[in-house]
Amino acid sequence: MSKRRVTYYYDADVGAFTYGLGHPMKPHRIRVTHDLVSAYGMLQKMRVLHPKRATPESMTAFHTDEYIHFLNRVAPETAEELTFHGTRFLVGEDNPAFDGVFEFCSISAGGSIAAAQSISSGASDIAINWAGGLHHAKKREASGFCYINDIVLGILELLRSYPRVLYIDIDCHHGDGVEEAFYTTDRVMTCSFHKFGEYFPGTGTQEDKGKDKGKNYTINVPLKDGITDEAFKSVFEPVVSKIMDVYRPSAVVLQCGADSLAGDKLGCFNLTMHGHSSCVQFLRQFNVPLILLGGGGYTVKNVARTWTYETACALGIENEIDPNLPWNEYFEWFGPRYRLEVPENNMDDLNVKDGSLDKVRYNALQQLSEISCAPSVGMHDVPRESVGNHLGLDADTDRDEDGVMDDLDRRLAQHARYAYRMQEAAASDQSDDDRYESDVSSQRRPRKRMSIITNRYLDTRKSAPPRRFFKSSATWNDIHYRVGPAGEPVLQNGARQGGLPALMESGGRGTPAGDINMDEDWEDGASV
Repeated sequence: MSKRRVTYYYDADVGAFTYGLGHPMKPHRIRVTHDLVSAYGMLQKMRVLHPKRATPESMTAFHTDEYIHFLNRVAPETAEELTFHGTRFLVGEDNPAFDGVFEFCSISAGGSIAAAQSISSGASDIAINWAGGLHHAKKREASGFCYINDIVLGILELLRSYPRVLYIDIDCHHGDGVEEAFYTTDRVMTCSFHKFGEYFPGTGTQEDKGKDKGKNYTINVPLKDGITDEAFKSVFEPVVSKIMDVYRPSAVVLQCGADSLAGDKLGCFNLTMHGHSSCVQFLRQFNVPLILLGGGGYTVKNVARTWTYETACALGIENEIDPNLPWNEYFEWFGPRYRLEVPENNMDDLNVKDGSLDKVRYNALQQLSEISCAPSVGMHDVPRESVGNHLGLDADTDRDEDGVMDDLDRRLAQHARYAYRMQEAAASDQSDDDRYESDVSSQRRPRKRMSIITNRYLDTRKSAPPRRFFKSSATWNDIHYRVGPAGEPVLQNGARQGGLPALMESGGRGTPAGDINMDEDWEDGASV
């Protein structure tokens, strides 16, 4: 096989984080993978780089300022208050506010952004970031163990240089966060092969095809339990070949979620290591710039085996490595066979039994046939640096005469960016779910939050105290029909019942409560 310039991104700190005791997501799996890649001597065959960690500003290319500000501040001790009793940002038990959550996100996102920059600059043909692939994160909230959607941030970086980007997802769970981000554009085609049914996140039907300019550029391949290597290839290869033919992507991003492997703790497919990695081998043949990202995968030893083998596939040396594992720091984890393999089990393949696979393949190919030609984009010059850097406003150069960072201007600017976000939502009675449903196509099913652990829908209608961003001891006085300080004396005859004297006593605020919108008073920061 022809040689490719491969760049591998790894931050040694990523394996030190933990979601908590008993949580299925183990960031340490990336450390185990790296140790196995090193034991096979692959690091010498590719360029290994420590990625720059993503800044809050770079994360807001997709996520809201309010959400990034929250992640930057949240800790286990403050989570209850900052999430408004579990009703915003971190809903349910899937995404705990563990120590160092923002630093973990910055490592994951920084690696994917750096991989995209390496591809865009022409420095690499294939870039790898096994710490990335967190495809469930939404614009303003975490979901399915994912806090920051590094995939979207990486694709946005690619779009600065490339007219069309193809995103392929082979995780057992639907790539809903990435699909949602690019649902209305034809510059990114998303293609997800996933389990569908009573299964997290409950999205990804073949009726979801995109909207407006993005119509037919969202491809979903919903599968059933127990799919094997042969059956998976029979749908993956023809669909991807058709996409490459009609869409002609300038770059490809492959999310290699390993929970689609046989025996995964949260997965329900029956793919072997070789069946999973065949997707990498198939895409490598097209000679299109390729980014490989991690994702799900909750049986750590199988995740490490597969991502190690897929690193070898990227290098084109998969036939040269020894299937017997070399000695490494975690050697005893791979017992009892100590081999580079993930065998299939005895699950029944429901896709073949009921013949649904043929129908799914036909529908996907039929949708692609409706695309007449690859969409084009106007020629434009890509800025070599950001406006902030060009004007000398970068934080690293914003220093006073003594060489010390002047933090006041930065904090004031940050406050201005976040303030308007903090004052949304309470000004309207419309919930986030209602706004979501009004923004998307009528063909798209309403989004409901589901737990990735239990695969059950969450009750998001539980009551929560009103959001007050300006702390005050003021309370609503039912007698005077106005806002007043706490402990204000209560008159026996209120303004409405006591006539002119009571009205004068109440400061002339005898307006009925129904005419006052207290949400607007709070949101406008009215003095009390």
